[in-house]
Amino acid sequence: MWIKTLQVALLTAMTSVLAGCPSLYMAFEKHGGAFLAPVSGERFVHIPDTEWDNKNNALVYFYRPDSDWGSEEIDAPSVFIDDHRYFSIRSNGYTWLEMAPGTRHITMRRPIGLLLGFEGMGSFALSKIVDADFEVEAGKIYYFRYSEVDKPGAPNPELDEENPLAQGDMQLVTSDVAFNEIVETRFLESQAPFAKNSAAVSIAETNRMDNFTRERQDLEERREIELAQLKEAGYWRDPKWYWPFGGGPTKAVKAERELRKLDKREDEYVASLASSEKEESSWWWPF
Repeated sequence: MWIKTLQVALLTAMTSVLAGCPSLYMAFEKHGGAFLAPVSGERFVHIPDTEWDNKNNALVYFYRPDSDWGSEEIDAPSVFIDDHRYFSIRSNGYTWLEMAPGTRHITMRRPIGLLLGFEGMGSFALSKIVDADFEVEAGKIYYFRYSEVDKPGAPNPELDEENPLAQGDMQLVTSDVAFNEIVETRFLESQAPFAKNSAAVSIAETNRMDNFTRERQDLEERREIELAQLKEAGYWRDPKWYWPFGGGPTKAVKAERELRKLDKREDEYVASLASSEKEESSWWWPF
């Protein structure tokens, strides 16, 4: 049985690689629900402001009220932020992530334990519970509520009723709604062998690098459009017949200038991270 399961998983992985798919989503050793790994952490407490950068980042809580159905769940859904997997949200549990400001993307996929936690491949997902953007502002605290058995006690007035996060099983709720339920939940500890997770950390650095990547993709698309427009308008020099690598636009391309500025900002940010790490690692030896 296990040999056959491994063969299926390996075949799926090989197929995705050969087909050039961007990602294979597997939650092996991380997909266990409350039936396999009951939540046993401490009762909910708010993270003190001194424990996170409340001037430059935001704090985002995730919780799941207890239910009979959830307590018998074998495979818990995984939570992804900007396509990075952080944890499976088990019944009666909560956790948190510190995030950088900007547009973040949340996705939830439900795995199949018999396939070693297989959740999907590329844009395909066996079960995608939510797939939506949400805005993060520095200094704010947000609450995500997941429940497959009931809805929040009140709607979130800051969200349009058509917003994916204002409907369905995973919703962005107000603090008033969250306070009535989250206090009964327990911390989602990382539990081997079925419920490992990578939450209760700051992911702000990863968020900011993702921001650079997203901005670069947008600028590269704008550059292609701008080049096509310049060529159509006649601002273009064809290459010489003896040197096919020449040619190009005869006017400055705005998107290329923005790309150079982006490269500079990213280099400065990476350098600042390296400098901070160096200072932290050498604080005990000032000489």
